[in-house]
Amino acid sequence: MAQTAQSIGANVFQFFTRNPRGGAAKPLDKADAAAFVSFAAANGLGPILAHAPYTLNAASGDARIRDFAESVFTDDLRRLAFTPGALYNFHPGSHTGLGAEKGIANICDLLLKVFQNVGGAPSTTVLLETMSGKGSEIGRNFEEVRAIIDRAEGAGAPPLGVCLDTCHVWDGGYDIVNDLDGVVAEFDRVVGLARLKAIHINDSMNPLAAHKDRHEKIGKGRIGLEAFRRIVNHPALRDLPFYLETPCDLQGYKEEIALLKGLVK
Repeated sequence: MAQTAQSIGANVFQFFTRNPRGGAAKPLDKADAAAFVSFAAANGLGPILAHAPYTLNAASGDARIRDFAESVFTDDLRRLAFTPGALYNFHPGSHTGLGAEKGIANICDLLLKVFQNVGGAPSTTVLLETMSGKGSEIGRNFEEVRAIIDRAEGAGAPPLGVCLDTCHVWDGGYDIVNDLDGVVAEFDRVVGLARLKAIHINDSMNPLAAHKDRHEKIGKGRIGLEAFRRIVNHPALRDLPFYLETPCDLQGYKEEIALLKGLVK
């Protein structure tokens, strides 16, 4: 993965820890992990972002789903210990009718179990992803993200970070096209910019506040190229790692990386 990322001009990359729609992961190859660490250091690759599978729903009230989430989350953090400094991103989950308050309580209970399973604060920083608010998703606004952080850390969890997804916040109702400064200021007021560790940089197929979560290629959607020019140059954002999740093949990602680098002043 590191060699592929370098070949298309990337200096960071994201990967799924296992099939995003499944459960089992490939056996851990410690030699390969060590080779990656050496390659990344030698070639200036920034923090890798491991993405939990979509099937991990920490907010669920179903015991089987929660057991699966705990198992996957724990296994992922144990494996990521072999690539120190990594980030681990997960969707907070959907409460499926329980209500946001109960869903947030379930997320926090699971986080505490996972951190206990791995023996405390992992070498990997765990990130909550901002969501678009479709269905019963939790994390649809900055206040819900902050509620998870406060409850989990208040109960003894290690510090949590946030991954801001440009498509998700746009679809969630935050106008990053016409008021990027205002959205950044609101994030800082509610969550705190110190917790912002990564950005998923994606255009959106949908209008503002659609709550649908449909990613589009950079500059081809409703957010548009000029907004991304402001995003990659914003003083509060420009030094963060950016990760593409657009509907592209490898050549498409290479072109988008070149495009985004060309926007940087």
